[in-house]
Amino acid sequence: MSEAPGQLNDPHADRRSLKPVTETSCKSINLALQGGGAHAAFAWGVLDRLLEDERIEIEGISATSAGAMNGACVAYGLATGGRDGARRVLAAFWGRIADMAAWGPLQPSWYERFSRNWNLEWSPAFFAFDMAVRLFSPYEFNPLNLNPLREALLASVDFGKLQQGTSTVRLFLAATNVRTGRIKIFQGAEISADAVLASACLPFLFQAVEIDGEHYWDGGYMGNPAIFPLIYGCNSRDVVIVHVNPVERPELPRTARGILNRVNEISFNSSLMREMRAIHFVTDLIESGQIAEGRMKRMLIHAIGADELMMQLGTRSKLNASRDFLTHLHDNGRVYAEAWLRASFGHLGERSTIDLQSRYL
Repeated sequence: MSEAPGQLNDPHADRRSLKPVTETSCKSINLALQGGGAHAAFAWGVLDRLLEDERIEIEGISATSAGAMNGACVAYGLATGGRDGARRVLAAFWGRIADMAAWGPLQPSWYERFSRNWNLEWSPAFFAFDMAVRLFSPYEFNPLNLNPLREALLASVDFGKLQQGTSTVRLFLAATNVRTGRIKIFQGAEISADAVLASACLPFLFQAVEIDGEHYWDGGYMGNPAIFPLIYGCNSRDVVIVHVNPVERPELPRTARGILNRVNEISFNSSLMREMRAIHFVTDLIESGQIAEGRMKRMLIHAIGADELMMQLGTRSKLNASRDFLTHLHDNGRVYAEAWLRASFGHLGERSTIDLQSRYL
């Protein structure tokens, strides 16, 4: 599923001016993977490139929704086949998603395929589907609770091996408890196909996932992704956030579709913004000498994202799992990850490579 990357604006305006990295020592990082439906194929591309780089060791992964699927694939692949194994599991999983979509009703129109407009704006099937989910709950239009994602997950990941703790990566998956409204972090022996599906359970599309008597919806409402498990559960101070939801948009949305899209983006970024505020607050206390360096953990934050690419995509495109769209996102993810490695690898373990205040606060 690889082909030449599509046209995009590079995250670093002139990559030719970047100084080559000469440091060869291995750096341990944690990954924070956002959810966003099919848009998480961008994170697949990022992971694909990072796994190629033997200077990078992944200690922990905190993930939500479709990011949880990526995280489970990486953790299982590393446990059974190392870096190459993780890349193969990721590719196989997204290949299965594309295969299922090829036979599904939500197909891009011929115009969208020709123009490479991925937003399903001209898809009659999506229009009918969109109307159905507005009028009926998943308990009504899907009483048998069929979820094709389960089949793709179980074909890609042996969750029994993950529950045995054989992976070298600590995996944290966020879901939202429907009853309490609190975040639930699945980890260790709790990692299962149900846990991944709970993390990715959009309440308008799927019935709530029941685990041990509690019901869960998408983790993006409370943590997209959650950073605190990486602070308390991992040694590395470096957290690389892989964004698939734009933080900012330059223009005011004026259409009903545009407003809904922006509301979703703000909602699914809100928990991350709050955690970044707390991290920034602690960092300021340490830098001003009000807290001794060793008393609290100073986190180093990095980000790989393509806001200018994602801003061209609407909410509908998150349900577009056509092979050419997934490949487009994957290839762009590799490009942005490569640019980030060239610009930021040398700063790992030393400082954050994004300005928390300007980006998040």
